[in-house]
Amino acid sequence: MKSLPTPEATPFSEQLGASWNAFWFLPASGRPLAVIRMLTGILGLVLWSSYAADLQRWFGPGGMISADVIATWRNAYGVSLFDAATTAASLWALYGLGFVAFAALLVGLATPFAAVAAAVLWVSMLHRGPMLISPADDVLAILLWCLVIGRSGDHLSVDAWLRASRGSDPAGPSVRNRLALSLLGVHASVITLAAVLSQLKGDIWWDGTAAWWLLSGREQSPGSLMAAMAASDYLTNLLSHAVTLFEIVFATGVWVAGLRGGLVAAGLVAWPLIGWLSGDLAWGCGMATLGLA
Repeated sequence: MKSLPTPEATPFSEQLGASWNAFWFLPASGRPLAVIRMLTGILGLVLWSSYAADLQRWFGPGGMISADVIATWRNAYGVSLFDAATTAASLWALYGLGFVAFAALLVGLATPFAAVAAAVLWVSMLHRGPMLISPADDVLAILLWCLVIGRSGDHLSVDAWLRASRGSDPAGPSVRNRLALSLLGVHASVITLAAVLSQLKGDIWWDGTAAWWLLSGREQSPGSLMAAMAASDYLTNLLSHAVTLFEIVFATGVWVAGLRGGLVAAGLVAWPLIGWLSGDLAWGCGMATLGLA
């Protein structure tokens, strides 16, 4: 009796190539990117509004951050639209345009143009005051440029509603969406890994006192939590080591299909809490948004 031919195994190089192409170029729905777009719009409006109180004092005519000061901070390739705002009126006009761009991005109105405008204006703001940049600012810049790449206005947007009202077919999966989501996921993992490596260099993360030092260094420390930590070394150690453990598991576990969903859901709570603990809630919210990819 003849035996059936044994199917040939797929070469490893072909498997690797297929996985690579699927990760970067397999068409994906724009719905997850739409959720990221809305959260990015909210984060952008919050961070953009934080400049309002000191806008003229910092960047206005005769402001503290003059062209000479910028020259010592900005790299050779840094440019900013705000360099052209040499009067108070033009500065406020350009600043107001940023609000319009982030609001349009939030609701998904003229999304491709809103994403580009928000990204360019945000980077211009960062280059206008590079000494003011925080980790949350960098995370927002990553989110914005990835939204420029993807088609984040295909769902949950004014653009989608307008298309439906004209009787157009719903937008299908797109390679641009996959590329944007993959870039966001890679950034989320790499930033988390960098945070872990930075923490492991410090003794306070090894001896478990990091949570105490983070809270005590804030302008307004939560008194009740500080009192509880002062009364219990175990609580202090638990909080400190839990942060590092979560970040290690997140950085590596998001690449495991069986763990990804649970880690992303946990990250929606854990990242804002880590951000609050470190005194930068906006960064924590930005990392939670990155993790959604």
